[in-house]
Amino acid sequence: MIEIDALTKVYEGTTAVDAVSMTIADGEIAVVVGTSGSGKTTLLRMLNRLVEPTSGSVRIDGADTRALPAHELRRRIGYVIQNYGLFPHRTVGENVATVPKLVGWDAARIAARVDALLQRFGLEPAQFRDRLPYELSGGQQQRVGVARALAAEPKLLLMDEPFGALDPIIRHKAQADLLEVQEQAGTTIVLVTHDMDEAMALGQRIAVMDGGRLLQFATPRDIIAHPATPFVAELIGKAERPFRLLALETVEALVEPGEASGRPIATDMSLRDAYAEALWTGRDALPVERDGKIVGRVMLTALARHAARPQ
Repeated sequence: MIEIDALTKVYEGTTAVDAVSMTIADGEIAVVVGTSGSGKTTLLRMLNRLVEPTSGSVRIDGADTRALPAHELRRRIGYVIQNYGLFPHRTVGENVATVPKLVGWDAARIAARVDALLQRFGLEPAQFRDRLPYELSGGQQQRVGVARALAAEPKLLLMDEPFGALDPIIRHKAQADLLEVQEQAGTTIVLVTHDMDEAMALGQRIAVMDGGRLLQFATPRDIIAHPATPFVAELIGKAERPFRLLALETVEALVEPGEASGRPIATDMSLRDAYAEALWTGRDALPVERDGKIVGRVMLTALARHAARPQ
């Protein structure tokens, strides 16, 4: 889907992005993570030419992005930023309809697409379509921003710290909404964040950047188990490493025959959450259910061994 070849950006003698190369598969969620000033946002903006590269190239579906005028390229790529970027004087419906109007969709198709997206993001069209952005909560504005980016059915969605301004509870819901929409639509997503927990939760592969360079581009498990550099290891966090491993798998992996007392947990709960539940409730074993039926148990000792096992 995206081929990035030796992409470089130099500002007045300072290299912001230094010969980055990577390939992102069709339908993949790739997360770019790094500290402030690592070059992650500059890299993202070069994909849709909001920033013009100094050298190197980007190909989307095999076509060089320089083959199109920049404004035409951007209409084909969804883009979401941290502070939503909604037009304050336009209604929710008008905001979502922005790109479909630019590319010439007819009114009936636009109206149907707007309502379908609002419904998908839990915003009842009749209730929200004619509201202005200032009448929405931060979480609602964020959902409208994502809906607007998806309105013209782009195959590629770029997201720059999209959840950074949200409180933790709303942020978790917004991340879940994004994963659900991505699974349904098969959209390729490149998302920038400075939050490693968010990167682990969303990314099928994670690109770690520092000082403009790409240090590692790998699956969350590979990055946790085999950090390429001391910086990557530090970003993961030594103390957090076992819990990050547990967060990557569900209870299904450790269910064993047997009984346990207390409130059951679901097979699709993460092992990290199961570990926390066992510790908080003081239980050595937790009953596990699937579709409302007890199917076994998971042991606290098994959870501890799984987190600490050699990789």
